[in-house]
Amino acid sequence: MPDTPHAGLGRMLRFALRRERVRVPVWAFALSALIAYFAVAIEAAYSEPGALQARAELMRDPAGALMSGPGYGLEDYTFGVMVSNELLGMLAVAAALMSVFLVVRHTRADEETGRAELLRAAVVGRYTLLTAAVLTLVAANAAVAAGLTVALTASGLVFADSAAIGLGTAGVGLVLGAVAAVTSQVVEHARTATGSAGAVLGLVYVLRGVGDAQQQGGSALSWASPVGWAQQMRAFVDLRWWPLALTVVTAVVLLVLAYALVVRRDVGAGLVASRRGRAHASRGLVTVSGLTLRTERGSLVGWAVGLAVFGVLSGSLAQGIVDGFEAQPELRAVFGVDATSDEVLLAALSAFVGFFAMAVAVHAVVGVGRLRREEAEGRAAAVLVAGASRTRWVVGSWAVTAVSSSLLLLVSGAALGVGAAASVGDGALVLELALGSLAYVPLVLVFAGAGVLAHGWGRAGTWWVWVGLVGSIVVGLYGPLMNLPEAVLDAAPFGLVPAMPAAELDVVPLAAMALVALGLTAGGLLALRRRDLRA
Repeated sequence: MPDTPHAGLGRMLRFALRRERVRVPVWAFALSALIAYFAVAIEAAYSEPGALQARAELMRDPAGALMSGPGYGLEDYTFGVMVSNELLGMLAVAAALMSVFLVVRHTRADEETGRAELLRAAVVGRYTLLTAAVLTLVAANAAVAAGLTVALTASGLVFADSAAIGLGTAGVGLVLGAVAAVTSQVVEHARTATGSAGAVLGLVYVLRGVGDAQQQGGSALSWASPVGWAQQMRAFVDLRWWPLALTVVTAVVLLVLAYALVVRRDVGAGLVASRRGRAHASRGLVTVSGLTLRTERGSLVGWAVGLAVFGVLSGSLAQGIVDGFEAQPELRAVFGVDATSDEVLLAALSAFVGFFAMAVAVHAVVGVGRLRREEAEGRAAAVLVAGASRTRWVVGSWAVTAVSSSLLLLVSGAALGVGAAASVGDGALVLELALGSLAYVPLVLVFAGAGVLAHGWGRAGTWWVWVGLVGSIVVGLYGPLMNLPEAVLDAAPFGLVPAMPAAELDVVPLAAMALVALGLTAGGLLALRRRDLRA
């Protein structure tokens, strides 16, 4: 075989597609099935004349626009318009996460584990692995686009607009996948590459949210986000295809940059080299918790900054929420409340606290998931050989996750309070929201404990933990919209936590969650003691 830049591409592409033969169909089917269910549930939940139109009033509120979309087509709010405004952002984020994980897995992660070097030792070109990852990325997003188009068309919606939703979602996935291709060239570790691309995703979603909250239909800031470009296609209202070109051009530019960078570094190295450590370790690094905190501090700082910024921006909409309820009393009926503006505001801010808790739960599962990576990459064996027991190793990492998650909840609640206090002039909101956010600590620890249990069992993996977490988030965010039974909504994990500070503290469910968290963690420790490392 000739030694060309793309030598061996056909075989590497087949290899990449084979590795993704389960993941990609699962992603595509899950998103398509979710949309199909929404179509049935919304028809049943909003069967009364004018019910959907009443929901459209939520989108006129800045808080509704921040969490959902630009709010166009509100004059005739149909299921298709709801998909464009309220669901497209969720679909785009899901496709972006799929794309980031896929690209990093086939590029930087393969280099970190040594697989890429093994392949390059054969007659495999310099660009082959990256090109195989890019083509797999395109195939994965094409599958998602096709699935969404079929699901929406089968629900009775127009094919062209349904295809716009599918292609818009895939376009966001391609852009963020291209971002991951760039970060995989810049940094040396897969975790850092994924985190950097994830930070970009969080930034573009915040830009979209703030831009849409500033002005109905989206402001100039909305156009700084690929998610905003997908929504600005205005499917089912005034379909226009040209915003899709922005995603294609941006993805191509980023991929060209990735190809330019891949030839400027060695295999296994990043353009930004890791800094050399000190000659002698500090006293904190001789403990498992200290070592874990040192390796995770960059990620923790990134999470804290992101949640703080999003919290302040969300809280700054407080006065807009109050004004919206005063100007449109019918919103009280939509929310099912009959209270003063202050009580309504506190209820809305408490809902935001719940949204941030969902993000912190993701952080907790990711934090505990590092145990598996430490085993796979041999660092766990080095720690255990140095004298630490398996229990100390796991408990030390779990403790860092527990403390960092609690701090992130506190930061997000306080930041939300700061933004709200600056907006409505009530400084007491800072302390109320900061303390109220801590009510979610037991639930977050439940998911962390599930991660420890999954790690203890070994090869089964943590997929079931992610399924449970994602399912809980979907039910928490869209349960009422999906017309789920009240019993399901009340039994959902995030529905079990009192919505503080608006609701009264109920220690019974919190104590029960704390016991479940300890039980799951203890089960993981027992399981780990009964298996070999990396087994």
